[in-house]
Amino acid sequence: MSKKEIVVTGGFGFIGSRFVCSVLKHTDYNVKIIDKMTYAADKGRVFDNIDDNDRRRIQHLNLDICDVTPINLRNAEYVVNFAAESHVDNSIDDGEPFIKSNVMGVYNLLECAKKIDGLKKFIQISTDEVYGDMADLRGRQSSDESFKLRPSSYYSASKASADLLVESAARTFGIPYIITRSCNNFGPDQDPEKLIPKIFDFIQRGKDVPIYGDGLQSREWIHVDDNVNIILELLLSSATNEIYNIGSGYNYKNLGLVQYIGEFLDTPVSYNFVEDRLGHDRAYRLNTKKVNAFLGERTYQPLERFLKDEARRIKSNTYRG
Repeated sequence: MSKKEIVVTGGFGFIGSRFVCSVLKHTDYNVKIIDKMTYAADKGRVFDNIDDNDRRRIQHLNLDICDVTPINLRNAEYVVNFAAESHVDNSIDDGEPFIKSNVMGVYNLLECAKKIDGLKKFIQISTDEVYGDMADLRGRQSSDESFKLRPSSYYSASKASADLLVESAARTFGIPYIITRSCNNFGPDQDPEKLIPKIFDFIQRGKDVPIYGDGLQSREWIHVDDNVNIILELLLSSATNEIYNIGSGYNYKNLGLVQYIGEFLDTPVSYNFVEDRLGHDRAYRLNTKKVNAFLGERTYQPLERFLKDEARRIKSNTYRG
């Protein structure tokens, strides 16, 4: 077993936990999870999906990334930063936690990374939201990795800021990096505050589903396992000092997503159209030619299949109860 580690911040979050499981399954690395265990963290996402041998390969530090020190990272060959405040509505209500975690936290990790002997890569997990609203532009444009950053919220601005910090640390201090910008993720054990679990919850309870504006905002969706497997491939690859968009090409309007879930639950849906979110982007569209050319084309798990399986599970539990 390798004594070297992959350090994963936010490793008990929705996406980070699936990445940890992928690392344990496909490599012999030990994993150090740095997670301050907020409402978004759940140890069961990892420990319920691995065996006793893999449990022994995990160490957990209950730390905010702003408080990480170089000694916490001393054995790291790779640092993968999933830790972030990510709820856009919360960033509109109070942007300060987003600046603290997503900017100052990344700055602190980079300062620590400067002092790691043998660091192979710093992996920053970003978002398609840094490119801003594609509906603002003429024609059906998509954003490649050289596209101008045009963030619309404090959340996306903090993520764009972190990306720029990573790039500057590479140029000034020689920290090797990969930045991944992925579309919306779906999959099991997602936080209840996120869109898909929230829609299921409202429809199950017979409550009106709140719809921002006209509900025609378009989002691209990728299964969380497809995303993390690509991230791991990039981590282990020869790629260094590169940015990669990660997307499936599966685009859905928010209103259509609600309609799908209602159909799969065999439940009528009542809508409550509410005032649109401040600065709400209408559409994101990723150009993923770069990652496809590097890693090869692949087939992605369809969102409809996951929604059907989730609806079937919920209905089965309801009937038993």
